[in-house]
Amino acid sequence: MNVHVGAEAFARFEARPLTPRIGAVLHGVDLSEALDDALIADIRAALLKYKVVFFRDQQITAEQHIEFARCFGELEIHPATPKDQENPEILRITHNANNKGQENAWHSDVTWREQPSLGSILRAIDLPAVGGDTLFSDMVAAYEGLSEKMKDFCCGLTAVHDIARVFARRLGKDPKELHAKYPPMEHPVIRTHPETGERLIYVNTAFTSHIKELSQKESDWLLEHLYAQAAIPEYQCRFRWAPGSMAFWDNRACQHYAASDYWPDVRVMERVTIAGDRPYFEP
Repeated sequence: MNVHVGAEAFARFEARPLTPRIGAVLHGVDLSEALDDALIADIRAALLKYKVVFFRDQQITAEQHIEFARCFGELEIHPATPKDQENPEILRITHNANNKGQENAWHSDVTWREQPSLGSILRAIDLPAVGGDTLFSDMVAAYEGLSEKMKDFCCGLTAVHDIARVFARRLGKDPKELHAKYPPMEHPVIRTHPETGERLIYVNTAFTSHIKELSQKESDWLLEHLYAQAAIPEYQCRFRWAPGSMAFWDNRACQHYAASDYWPDVRVMERVTIAGDRPYFEP
């Protein structure tokens, strides 16, 4: 294999970084072919290192999308998925002239679960002529960018995550109805990554309501300060979608932001999500 300048060679593919901190395109992987344990292990290693990995020119079916995700763990069903859908593991995200994109905020997926997802695999189905990029931010770098005093203060704090902040309006449900099935969850403000041991910021604008140990005013101030870390360009990469593109991100280690700059064009994506474990902080 002739390695591209700046790339990292794995046994069966090459990882070409998008930035020094986060993101790499994996060249040489065909997800329509049989995937053995060695290849899956290398993709997982690349994911842990780069936090989000991308694939180009993938011609796969919905079933192959699901089977690829299942190689990394048990899959979860999102409450927004229609109950009569043929493949309930797939969350179809459709935006058009009548349904403008609403994911243009930094967030981690489903942090309102007791065990938020390990990661998500997103596949482009129908794309606008221009726009609709997705940005990713390294929350390990975001933590490392805090002062030592701020790190010490945040470690050990607990944040509350609430599904109703987003999905009460989106699903047209009363918050009490949502809370009956998905009660607000408490997770550490600073999380320890279960595989790498890295510390990272684990609050987000979409689902975090407040910090348990602080007054509302103090909580609001600190959360805004931590949210701003995700918006620092040096901690980010930006992916421009094309037909056949896929993204696989570590939902524990990064946040993402779907640019809503293509209205009234159509953008259709399909996401399969891998179940994770309970977040914890290791002193």
